[in-house]
Amino acid sequence: MANRHLSRSVVLQTLFEWDFRTVNNELGKSGDAIDTLERNAEEFAPAAGDMPFMRDLLKGTIARKSDLDLVISKAAPEWPLERIAPIDRNVLRLGLYELLFADRDKVPAKVAINEAIELAKSFGGENSGRFVNGVLGAVYKELGEPGKDEISKKKKEVPYEQMPVQHLGGAVVYAKHGGEIYLALVHDIFGHWTLSKGKIGDKPEFANETVEEGTIREIKEEMNLDITLKERVGENEYIASDPEAGKKRKQVIYFLAESPYVEITLKQTGGLDDAKWFRLKEALELNLYEDVLPIVTRAMQKIAPSKKTA
Repeated sequence: MANRHLSRSVVLQTLFEWDFRTVNNELGKSGDAIDTLERNAEEFAPAAGDMPFMRDLLKGTIARKSDLDLVISKAAPEWPLERIAPIDRNVLRLGLYELLFADRDKVPAKVAINEAIELAKSFGGENSGRFVNGVLGAVYKELGEPGKDEISKKKKEVPYEQMPVQHLGGAVVYAKHGGEIYLALVHDIFGHWTLSKGKIGDKPEFANETVEEGTIREIKEEMNLDITLKERVGENEYIASDPEAGKKRKQVIYFLAESPYVEITLKQTGGLDDAKWFRLKEALELNLYEDVLPIVTRAMQKIAPSKKTA
């Protein structure tokens, strides 16, 4: 059986060389990186017998470099990319690629994280393992800790009907400006544009608020927009894992809401990194989550029923 840890070590060494040469404007093409990979594999792992895995891992990490670097910068804001040691930077890229984009049946999330930590300990500095663990751990929690139940067998599986329910309110926020209609959307660190939303009644001072009141408050807190709710346009539900409380059902009610066309000021928290106004016709071309797309489409049809939204 191929030694995947050894294979990852060869890919890491190749990424390190590729990164060094790219920074110094000497190299930048993935084809050159593949040549370097084959040379390293022949020299350091001639018996690994796992070149397809190594090629796919290297190509995927390089292709997603911009996305991976964005995630790193948001998960470790106090460490600009150029200040992160080159080895640690490329261990993070490699680990995040497997955590975010690999087939989880082949590479479970915990395996991706543990492999990256071991690479950091082997090739990085004294604190590299701790640093990589912290960054990947933060992203892992943001993902809802996938695969946690397979690792922690001692925890009793809670039936769906018995899971605690957390209520959230969100809105398809629109504004009229210059004869056009705009939508306000937020962007998360995983590359999707989505709807602003937040928890309802999650603090003592908000215990008695209605979902309408909570939605208005959350949109104001997250995007600094003063909205007027028009009507309910949909709802969805998903399961998330809380490190303390375990699995819970998150139920979101979405409203159509109008706002003045003013500058958005994003409260960068909870995995969000951007917020913008988009013309109505541009919205459906964005990378939206599948469960949000029907809600946005329905809202657009209500805002401009005589216009085509697709």
